[in-house]
Formats: sequence, structure tokens, C-alpha cells
Amino acid sequence: MADQSLDPAGGPGPLDPAGGAPVGPSEARSRAGRNLPAAIAVGVLLLVAVAASLWFRPEPFVALAVVAVGAALWELRQAFARRDIRIPLLPLLVGTAGMLVSAYAAGPEALLVAFVLTVGAVVVWRVLDGSGPQALRDAAAGVFAATYLPFLAGFVLLLLAEPQGELRVALFILLAVANDTGGYIAGVTFGRHPLAPTVSPKKTWEGLAGSVALTTAVGVAGAVLVLDAGPLLGVVLGVLTAVTATVGDLAESLIKRDLELKDMGSLLPGHGGVLDRLDSLVVTAPFVYLVLTMATSSA
Repeated sequence: MADQSLDPAGGPGPLDPAGGAPVGPSEARSRAGRNLPAAIAVGVLLLVAVAASLWFRPEPFVALAVVAVGAALWELRQAFARRDIRIPLLPLLVGTAGMLVSAYAAGPEALLVAFVLTVGAVVVWRVLDGSGPQALRDAAAGVFAATYLPFLAGFVLLLLAEPQGELRVALFILLAVANDTGGYIAGVTFGRHPLAPTVSPKKTWEGLAGSVALTTAVGVAGAVLVLDAGPLLGVVLGVLTAVTATVGDLAESLIKRDLELKDMGSLLPGHGGVLDRLDSLVVTAPFVYLVLTMATSSA
């Protein structure tokens, strides 16, 4: 999710994520603290990759999702290692492929079964590597990782398996883009009041309002033009996306703050790591899936 930065003209300047102290203009890459040209270029490339994977057949998108979640798990493992927590990566990677493919091919029940099997494999793998308090902590972190990334991401694949699945996933992605774009523009232009200063000092209420406005507009357009539904569904999707995406972004910010990290990785210039792009998406996906499923069943 894009930083909803406080406007330097009307409040504190860009903040150092590690300590929360203001930094000077020469230290800020942009008013949002990012390399904006790189962020835009990478963002466009990501959108092109997603669109291309959805264009002809859904299977390339499934493969892209497996790779993206696998990369995010690797970043999370590297980050947790800063606190001497070792996440069992191999069973998580195998479980990721199992969960995402199962969700697309066989539905929610298969996703749940694959999740349970992954959790069991993570715990057994870590116990076989050694017992004691450290093993318990590592296993718990592995279960968290399995839930946070591949299980929640599985709801995107459930969307893909629905009728008009490619269009539903495209709308979901566009809602996420609108959330970031609306929050960024409103945040750097009007941002004055911090949303959660102790967790993410750059987030503002004005940025959240911008996210709600643009996601609602995209949601209404998507509901009417893509899903052939009423505008009320679009309003629900827009507001829900803005709220859940913000919660997801703040949750990851809380983890990074505890680990004393600015970004989870550096694989995506201008964005940070892959997990920094997926944080809001994975939290939003279950809610979008449930809303669209309920809307379809009641139609």
C-alpha cells in the first residue's frame, strides 16, 4: 500500500521508519519517501505481468501467484531471522503450491485441507530439527506465515475459479491499485492528521479518505460494467477494500517496526519487497471473495 505521507508544508516531514525521527529534504527520495519514477515503472510492469497472465488462460496467473507468495515467504523468513526465529521454508513453499493450486482446482474445502496439511508439515519439520522452546517459537512463526500468506492468498485463486474469474481478479487488482493511488495522492497533497502514528507515521486520515473515494469509484464502475450488478455492490467493495487494505498495511508495518525494518526486501525498486506489495492484498482477498460470492448467490 502506498504511503499516505504527511505534507511537509503543514506537518512533520517524512519520517525515518526505524525511529520515527524527521529527516531532511535531501534524505527524502520523494514526499512519500520513495523513488517515485522507479515505483511507477515497477508498478506498471507488475500490472502488465498480471494482465498478461490473465489474458489467455488462468493457469499462468496461478503460477505467478505461487512465485509471488513464495518470494514473500522468503522475505518473511529473512526478516524473522533478525530475531533468531527460523521459519521452515521448504514445507511452506511446497504447501504454498498445494494451497493455491488446490484452491483454484477444487475450491474452498481443498484450500482448507491443504492449509491443515501444510501446518502439520511445518510443525513436524521443525520438531524433527530439534525440540525445546526455540522449536516451539519457530513452529508458531511457520504457522503464522502459512496463514498470513498462502492461505489468505488462496482466496484470490478462489475468485479466479468463479464464473468470470479473470474479470473478478482483474477488478480485485484494480481496487487495490485504486486504494494505493488514491491514498498516495490525497496523502501527499492534503495529509495533515496521522492515522496511526505509533505504527506507521506516514499514514494519514486524508490519505484514507482518498483511498475510499477512488476505490469506491472503481468499485461502482466495475460492478456496473464488469459484473452487471448494481452500484451498491461497488460501494461495498470500494469501502471494504480501503478499510481492509489499510488494516493489512498497518499490520505489516507493525511487524516491520518490531523487526526494525523499513522494507521487507528490495526485490521491487521503489516498492521494497514483494511482501510490501502483498500485505494489503492478502488481507483484502477473503472479504472481496465473500462479498462477490454472496452477491452472486443472492442474484
